[in-house]
Amino acid sequence: MLIIPLKEGENIERALKKYKKKFERTGMLRELRDRQNFTKPSITNRQMRLKAAYIEQLRREEM
Repeated sequence: MLIIPLKEGENIERALKKYKKKFERTGMLRELRDRQNFTKPSITNRQMRLKAAYIEQLRREEM
């Protein structure tokens, strides 16, 4: 459960902004979206390798 301490007289919009930021940091929404569609571990590993190769290519071009 997320607890957002509020100071006296603090704006409700500010509290909502804090709540949204804290909720996003927990990663709950991302986990829910990932669980909706199962991807095989081999596909996940392939995507990670392709991403790493892409980043490495960008770094080489930078030099």
